[in-house]
Amino acid sequence: MNNKYMAALIRGLCIDLTGKPFFVITGEKGNIPAKAMRAIIKPEESPENAVKIICDAYSAWKKENAPAGGKNISAGKNISAGNNISEGNIEVPLPSCAAVCTDNSSGTLYWIDSDLDSARRRIAEKDCSPIITGAAETGTLIDTEQRASVVKNRIALVTGGAQGIGEEIVRNLAAAGAVVYIADLNIAGAEKLAGEINAAQKRTAALAIVVNVSDEASVEAMFGTVAEKTGGLDLCISNAGVLKAGSVLEQEIADFKFVTDINYTGFFIITKFAGRLLRLQHYAAPQWKTDIIQINSKSGLEGSNKNGAYAGGKFGGIGLAASFAMELIDYNIKVNAVCPGNFLDGPLWSDPEKGLFLQYLKAGKVKGAKNVADVRKFYESKVPMKRGCAGKDLARAILYIVEQEYETGQAVPVTGGQVMLH
Repeated sequence: MNNKYMAALIRGLCIDLTGKPFFVITGEKGNIPAKAMRAIIKPEESPENAVKIICDAYSAWKKENAPAGGKNISAGKNISAGNNISEGNIEVPLPSCAAVCTDNSSGTLYWIDSDLDSARRRIAEKDCSPIITGAAETGTLIDTEQRASVVKNRIALVTGGAQGIGEEIVRNLAAAGAVVYIADLNIAGAEKLAGEINAAQKRTAALAIVVNVSDEASVEAMFGTVAEKTGGLDLCISNAGVLKAGSVLEQEIADFKFVTDINYTGFFIITKFAGRLLRLQHYAAPQWKTDIIQINSKSGLEGSNKNGAYAGGKFGGIGLAASFAMELIDYNIKVNAVCPGNFLDGPLWSDPEKGLFLQYLKAGKVKGAKNVADVRKFYESKVPMKRGCAGKDLARAILYIVEQEYETGQAVPVTGGQVMLH
């Protein structure tokens, strides 16, 4: 296994023992601190065997480093039993530093804590003191406290997150307590947005990361970086999208392919590499559910006149989401789509030079429209709630999907009543 992905297994161990998200930062290779958990894993080991070695390493570490007094549990209990622990208020000791090596000397260090800033502090201070927290529990009643913090301390990634509806999703997830990767080809915009959010939240709530969603090497490198910086991922939102309207009788094949490469093929590529990372976590935390969500469109539910490239890709995206859901549920990865109505106040629609209002005006898509205001009024009149979709509307749907543990493969409309499922 590549060392950068070992963090996902270590993170999975922490999640499995506690039922809570953790951050794991891949550090430098060097001498192993005395209180670190030590695992000797050969490069040729499979992920499944690596998990067993890590669990054994945890058990050995716990005997030497767990504080005296109080009950605790053994690694691998959830893995072997196939269900979460339900034993009341049991304390679990966790290592704050783990070392993975091929022999008993130096190894790659992984630093662990319940939030990103604390994990960074441990690296700076070389603080290897154990973490004491509660064990994972199950029950039949809704945990109202947990419901109020659905994504708190979870790690999310939003493609196309530097602007438009992606920016709205990022801001809402950060406000809800998540740490969000702003994944965008516009890295300058992503860094600017991350700075604004971190200042407002007074914590590291957003991280900028560059990606071209239509390029496999770029996407693979991005998820490798995610594994190194935070240990893994809980929520991947495939939002990056483009649109070029045009009649099927007139549109150039290059424009059709441009739209399809981002909106349809890009979702496939994102799911491929996100799924691989989430699968690694699953090996160590089989009860932990993770999510991949495609931001689709109402056009994926009903079509769009003179906009076939966009609607066709979105229709196809729903088919991909349903198909991926059937396959990836074996790793407790839920895959769903959210189909928002028109985000009329965002740059996709309102940009004065490239926005859809202007594109549709030029394409003659709205009969009788003489200016952009006429086009906007036409689209608002088609919505029973008489307004476009807002970022908070979409964010609520995302939180619902993450919280809902018994649903996958769905296309959830957020259209103000414009499109109703039967």
